Amino acid sequence: MILEALGSAVFGLVLAWAAVHRLSHRLPARALVLATGVAGALFGDFVTHSALGPGSVIVALLGAAVVSTASLSLLLRPAAGLRRRSATA
Repeated sequence: MILEALGSAVFGLVLAWAAVHRLSHRLPARALVLATGVAGALFGDFVTHSALGPGSVIVALLGAAVVSTASLSLLLRPAAGLRRRSATA
């Protein structure tokens, strides 16, 4: 179980690093993004492991990736060139 949690944390860190590398202009501070990726992955691993029980390491890592990606997507800001139209205009 320790290796599963460690693997999830590393997986979340890799996902967060990739997001910072590709979308740095649309994300807040790097430390926040890296911490969010790791925390999301650990939470996803915990939820998946709690729901399915031990013995499903691959599925737990998949759950960690999904929750980490969803957490990172919440940090994205709109692109600078895109402006939303007002609903009242």
